[in-house]
Amino acid sequence: MSAYFSGNLPIKLLIFAAFFCDKMKAGRENIVIRNKKATFDYELEEKLIAGIVLTGTEIKSIRAGKAALTDSYCHFVDGELYIKGMHIAEYDYGNIRNHDPLRERKLLLTKRELRRLEKKVREAGYTLIVTKIFINERGLAKAELALAKGKKMYDKRESIKRKDAAREMERALKGRGGKSY
Repeated sequence: MSAYFSGNLPIKLLIFAAFFCDKMKAGRENIVIRNKKATFDYELEEKLIAGIVLTGTEIKSIRAGKAALTDSYCHFVDGELYIKGMHIAEYDYGNIRNHDPLRERKLLLTKRELRRLEKKVREAGYTLIVTKIFINERGLAKAELALAKGKKMYDKRESIKRKDAAREMERALKGRGGKSY
C-alpha cells in the first residue's frame, strides 16, 4: 500500500473539514434590521416569526444591511399575509432585473396562524407590524411580527417621561459608583 492511503488520512481530512466549516460559520455575521419606532408608536402584545418570500437581489441587499422598516405594516390579501412599505434598497451589483425597492413581499405562516391573526386584525382593532428582519442560522431571511395596538399621544408622552427618568437614574448611579477618596 502506498502512503497516500494511510490510515490517518481520513482523520486529517475530518479535522480540516471541521476547521473549514467553523471558519465559514464565523464569517457569517448576524444581520438584524430593527424597526425602532415600533415600540414608540405601538403597544406590542404578541410576537411571532415568519419567513419572507424574496428574490435573489433582495436577499443580497438584506445581507448587506440595506433595508428599512420605519413605515412598514402587514395586510391580508385573499387569506395571505403581505408586508407593505418595507424598503429594500436595490442591489449595487444587480443587473436590469433588479427588484423594486417598495414591492409587497409575501410572508410565510401556517394556515392556522394566518386565520387567527386575520380574525384579530379584523375584529379587535389590532395591526400587524414588522419589528425586525434577521438572517437565521440556515441563511434564510425571517421577519419578527408583532400584534400591536396604536398608542395615543399621551401614551407616547408617558413613555418618553419613563425613558428620561430611567436615564437620569442611570446617570445618578453611574456618578456614585466611582472611586471614593
